[in-house]
Amino acid sequence: MERPRILIVDDEQDLCQLIKTSLTKEGFSEIEMVGTIEEGWKRFQAFEPNLVILDVMLPDGEGYDLCKRIREVSRIPILFLSAKSDEVDKILGLAIGGDDYITKPFSPKEMAYRVKAQLRRAGVYTIEATAKTAAKATNVGPFEINSDETEVKKDGHLLELTAKEVGLMASFMRNPNQILSKETLFLNVWGEDFYGADNTLMVHIRRLREKIEDNPSDPSYILTVKGLGYRFVPHN
Repeated sequence: MERPRILIVDDEQDLCQLIKTSLTKEGFSEIEMVGTIEEGWKRFQAFEPNLVILDVMLPDGEGYDLCKRIREVSRIPILFLSAKSDEVDKILGLAIGGDDYITKPFSPKEMAYRVKAQLRRAGVYTIEATAKTAAKATNVGPFEINSDETEVKKDGHLLELTAKEVGLMASFMRNPNQILSKETLFLNVWGEDFYGADNTLMVHIRRLREKIEDNPSDPSYILTVKGLGYRFVPHN
């Protein structure tokens, strides 16, 4: 499978570079950046990207207009970027054909994970596609996850985890001591929107705790942050 091509359309050059750097660290190498709707349309036709990251406010108009033009010829994932956080703006972006809506400021890591999730849903992203070359396992506290993110060990002992549980651990181990929202976890692991999936995530978190915690009823690794999500605390 060829490497995914990503087009960033945003007139903030520093932000574009930040996104590109984050995506490059995750293994993506085919990335192009432009700053206007017209440049975006021209590059879209020539570059034929697999995914577009599109700012809502551009010097020559609104990104919504470019989204409409792309939707006339393609169903590739489109992620909107915007400083607007109003629900109406998000609904509009999704209603005209956007696949995700990210409000500025945002975490570059979360952006990269959302990109991966959308590409997985589109059938484009695989580990091979991004030419992941790192062969080293990642160690966080007493936990170790292999480079393919398929196995997790605790204190050197392999844990019997399901694929979804490994996915959750991978998300937690990439972001130790940080609060991850339920929406972010579900998107990272399931590759789908979170709406209505609260019970599904809670069940998987409970089962994961039963396998990694010394006392699942009083967890010390995966902590619930009421109203916000979960925090992974990888103490030894």
